[in-house]
Amino acid sequence: MRKKTVVRQYMQYRAEDLKSLTEQRADLVQQMKDLTATVEMEQRAFSPEEDQKFDDLDKQVKALDGTIEKLERARDLKLNVISTEKHEELKQEELEERAFANYIRRECGATCLEVRAGEQNMTMGNNGAVIPTTIANRIITAVKDICPIYSRATIYNVKGTLKVPVWGKANANHDIAVGYQEEFTDITADSGKFTSIDLSGYLAGALTLIGKSVANNAQVDVVSFIITEMSKAIAEFIEKELLIGTSGKAQGALSTTNIVTAASAIAITADELISTQASIKQAYQTNACWIMHPDTFTAFRKLKDGNNRYLLQDDFTSEFPYRLLGKPVFVSDNMPKMEAGKKAVLYGDMTGLSVNMRENVEIQVLLEKYATQHAVGIVSWFEFDAKVTDNQKLVTVSMKASA
Repeated sequence: MRKKTVVRQYMQYRAEDLKSLTEQRADLVQQMKDLTATVEMEQRAFSPEEDQKFDDLDKQVKALDGTIEKLERARDLKLNVISTEKHEELKQEELEERAFANYIRRECGATCLEVRAGEQNMTMGNNGAVIPTTIANRIITAVKDICPIYSRATIYNVKGTLKVPVWGKANANHDIAVGYQEEFTDITADSGKFTSIDLSGYLAGALTLIGKSVANNAQVDVVSFIITEMSKAIAEFIEKELLIGTSGKAQGALSTTNIVTAASAIAITADELISTQASIKQAYQTNACWIMHPDTFTAFRKLKDGNNRYLLQDDFTSEFPYRLLGKPVFVSDNMPKMEAGKKAVLYGDMTGLSVNMRENVEIQVLLEKYATQHAVGIVSWFEFDAKVTDNQKLVTVSMKASA
């Protein structure tokens, strides 16, 4: 509240200052007009003294013009004042991080920073301490930043089984039919039908160990270390599952039924890439992208069209600075390489893949389990499922099976 009051007082002071300068300028201009009026009335030239005075007044007016212009520009600028609520939110996150770092060091036998009143934000569990929500949320954010397919997929947070409705033809001969009709003649009824794709939840986890010798070092940023290492483990696992999937568990985007088969078992041609892109309807092209293995990307860099132009073009405005046939390219070590029978390229709008994050990431500190290793364990649990819910949005390039 005090900060807002200071800002208002400052702005009021600036307004009064601007008014005073404007009045000074008006007085100087009037003096210049009086000088010229006297000379015109007497029909004579400026005397040396009058000439000097006019020039001095002119300089003062120009100086005031510059100052007034700057004040007006400053007054029009928006002040980036952090709201009280945002300030309290940032303060809370800082306190939780500090409390967590102190907690780790204290349990490792280190001399901790003083834990002030209000900083005891740790929730105790049966096996240790649950990390504050703000830190867990930052781990999820880090996963999104380094896993494009996750950030581009359709994400749900539903407990239990999620049923995603899918509309289609009732059979090969029945769908919504539109045609010319005659007045007073009944329209023949027909219809399609709804089916559903179920998304449940499969439990997954990740584990990072911290040696007590490392945790005891006050120069090490414990929280940042845990966030970085845990987010890498989670990101690699989730990306692999959302791309490839695991039999009987989550299904990846490569499970789409929309497939273009390459003529070769070890290479993909420019024409085949064009056919792949064209297999996605125009309605889903806006947010479409390519995903492939780094080796596949390297091979595509040599591909040219019929005019001897490289298909891959530089684009320094996107996440990855290349575009293929006008769409952004992402690389992933989890994608299969161009090998016989493998699905080496994924293209389309990734919202065709639905992901249900049934259980938010839960992170716990394991104090006793790794005591014999002189280490502390940080374990993460989450529950999710993934399936392709709209095959029209996704297509893969499958390499020819070996003879």
